[in-house]
Amino acid sequence: MKLLQKLFLLLIVAVLVVPVFSEEGTDSGFNFQMDMELGAVTINENNQAVAYQMLSLNPDFAFGKVGIGLDFTLHYRFDDGNGNFDFREQDWIPDSKRSFWDIYLPIFRYVRYGRKGDSLYGKIGSIDDGTLGNGFIMGSYSNSHFLPERRIVGLALDLDGSLFNFPYLGIETFAGNLAQMDVFGTRLYVRPLNSLDIPIIKDLQIGTTAAFDRKPNAINDFILTAVDNPDPVSIYGIDFKQPILSNSALSLAVFGDIAFQPAAGTKTTASSGSLLGFGGKLFSFVNYGLNALFLGDNFLPFYFDSAYDLFRENKYAVYSGAANIKGYAGWLANLGFSFMNDMLVFNTSVNGAFNKQVGNVETYPHLRAVVIVAEDLIPGFFFDASYDKRYIENWADLIDPNNAVIGLNINYKTGPAVITLGYNLRYIPETGQFDTTSKLSTSISLF
Repeated sequence: MKLLQKLFLLLIVAVLVVPVFSEEGTDSGFNFQMDMELGAVTINENNQAVAYQMLSLNPDFAFGKVGIGLDFTLHYRFDDGNGNFDFREQDWIPDSKRSFWDIYLPIFRYVRYGRKGDSLYGKIGSIDDGTLGNGFIMGSYSNSHFLPERRIVGLALDLDGSLFNFPYLGIETFAGNLAQMDVFGTRLYVRPLNSLDIPIIKDLQIGTTAAFDRKPNAINDFILTAVDNPDPVSIYGIDFKQPILSNSALSLAVFGDIAFQPAAGTKTTASSGSLLGFGGKLFSFVNYGLNALFLGDNFLPFYFDSAYDLFRENKYAVYSGAANIKGYAGWLANLGFSFMNDMLVFNTSVNGAFNKQVGNVETYPHLRAVVIVAEDLIPGFFFDASYDKRYIENWADLIDPNNAVIGLNINYKTGPAVITLGYNLRYIPETGQFDTTSKLSTSISLF
């Protein structure tokens, strides 16, 4: 454990130091701003909703492609139920459930350099798009489901050899929680034909991925499966990606994956699955993709997905053999739009089985949709919303909140102040109920 912590601390240093020596990009100039946020928030403590007032200072520093955002937040109550003024000690005092790192790493909202896909990309903090390769093992993993009461600090760090005029190999790394080091993974890839300088095939990318969850019950105790010390989860795979077209009117790539989930718990044989698909962009504002899935018994594709932290126990039950699912052939489609320099964004993906009946079990599609209306598109207002819905049996199920994860943030800006109303509704498999977190706050730009 100590060795892993040291290795990832070195990666953090790399995120901060390597950009200084990088010649990629011409962004320059120093910018600083700080917001002060006042509001009320409901925090779940010992399965009880407790209302707190909140004071938060959020300074942001930017220099070229490097950005740092900090978060100094204090929760307090004017009346703790006994007529006394009360600070929430969990904000700064470690206990049996939260270590020093759990409390003080979240001061860093983010430290970032570049964007995903750049020769050098790094980010520390809240991450909603943790992806390795084509995403068949880890795709769009999010560590931000427990905001605002709990901020989890993760790390994404990608390095492509083209940064050093050596475009033959590269590496992608991701850790969901640097304090716990539970979910993490890496992908090493090569471009074996790059030296041939032949159009199209020179960009062929072949990779291998390994992803793990050292502590599957790190977020919540396992109740349904009654497992106190679940075995670590490990998934391995190989993949390829072959760009076909790359221009402003149309981009297209063909890609594929084969992944393996080893035997664990009562499961005596390894599980495997594969994916073959294509996708790209149309006219720079339409994202599209279509994939065929071939899944063996007890194999879960996209294991570390956007809602993984909310469904850890359910997935582990299949991974360990406590629950069984029959293999099947299926599909995955995604479509999205981005207009006016990402001021209006909509993305949706749907997956399901070719045959509704798989063995003795009926399978149903799974949908995830995100819409973002950025600042300045509608005078004064901007917002984002997400909807993750599982087990869609018919059209009516699309609006049924069961088996859904819903998020909404509505912002109103007037002068230097922004008023935010936020809701997060997440389905808790252990209780079969929704845990609702609400937030009403006002932030003021001081600089």
